[in-house]
Amino acid sequence: MQYQQKGDNVEKIFSKDFIMIWFANFFIFLGFQMTLPTIPLFVHELGGSDQLIGIIVGIFTFSALLLRPYAGHSLESKGRGPVYIVGLALFVLSVGSFGFITSMSMLIMMRIIQGVGWGFSTTASGTIATDLIPPKRRGEGMGYFGLSGNLALAFGPALGLTLAGYISFTLLFIICALLGLTALILALNIEYKKVDESSDKTKPARFDVLEKSAINPSILLFFITVTFGGITSFLPLYAAEKDITGIQLYFISFAIFLMVSRVFAGKLYDKKGDIYVIPPGVILIFVAMLLLSWLPNTTTMIIAGALYGLGFGSVQPALQAWAVNNAAKNRKGMANATFYSFFDLGVGVGAMLFGQLAFLFNYGLIYIVSACSVFLALLYYIFLIATGRRRLRS
Repeated sequence: MQYQQKGDNVEKIFSKDFIMIWFANFFIFLGFQMTLPTIPLFVHELGGSDQLIGIIVGIFTFSALLLRPYAGHSLESKGRGPVYIVGLALFVLSVGSFGFITSMSMLIMMRIIQGVGWGFSTTASGTIATDLIPPKRRGEGMGYFGLSGNLALAFGPALGLTLAGYISFTLLFIICALLGLTALILALNIEYKKVDESSDKTKPARFDVLEKSAINPSILLFFITVTFGGITSFLPLYAAEKDITGIQLYFISFAIFLMVSRVFAGKLYDKKGDIYVIPPGVILIFVAMLLLSWLPNTTTMIIAGALYGLGFGSVQPALQAWAVNNAAKNRKGMANATFYSFFDLGVGVGAMLFGQLAFLFNYGLIYIVSACSVFLALLYYIFLIATGRRRLRS
């Protein structure tokens, strides 16, 4: 690994290293997202219940959550490259083992290892991207970078579900591991920012697990990502229960409108501020959840995917730029760790809660509760404005 020098064009976003981190992030997210809707099917094949699906999804996100603060500190002390590469390697080894697992206990153990790798790699990738983007174009740049993960999130589940219908789970998980290996090869060729070794560098507190300046946008993200547990873990099962075909079309619709949102949302955030991006995006997600709770046909499912793509594609990069911009230079890693920790917490809480709701009641209730969570995000945002705890850009 080498270390980057300052370029002459400080306003350029698409440098060689930015393009490599973009593709590395895309491949690792694609490998991960392909497992999200197929792991529940795999658990069902092994004889597991909806409750167990929630536990297996949740245990992954909570293991990632617990390791993110350590990852954030390591990014500032050990450097971006080592943290990123170790995380990618753990991901590849764990996902590659899934297809050879025959017991729930072994699957849970490997999901924990996968969560550790995921926590390291995603915390590092967001920080690496932040290093490479000019500060004055951070909203726009994080929008472009976020597109790598969000496109994978959109196409990955559809691809995973399609392949699961034609090939074995063993081969499917090996393909996912190979995608992670591709990300690892790209990561080995990125020039990383040097660790700040200045003598006046602030020593982290003993229990320093959060970046305070990133907490408010991270709380908003938590309420939104609760919905992920309901979509990625249970939407395929919900659609099958209602005899609705074309579940892949939901994720394709999501992908298309996610790309549409990236055309304008990041620039709008940089020029006008978050009030022009976050509330409209949250409202779109809220409506999408209500449509999924109803879900009378495939057309409604496709419309819900479009609204969710527009909403999430606008909100997520704006919240991440907000979290990172407020942090000190030597706290960017912890800001990203905090941001992704709340992301993980939302997914984990959602998966476990919705697994229990599906077991006791029905799948439709999952999306009503999801809509309530999104509405809480909007209320919290209004609260921040009303109490003066959020200064809006002019």
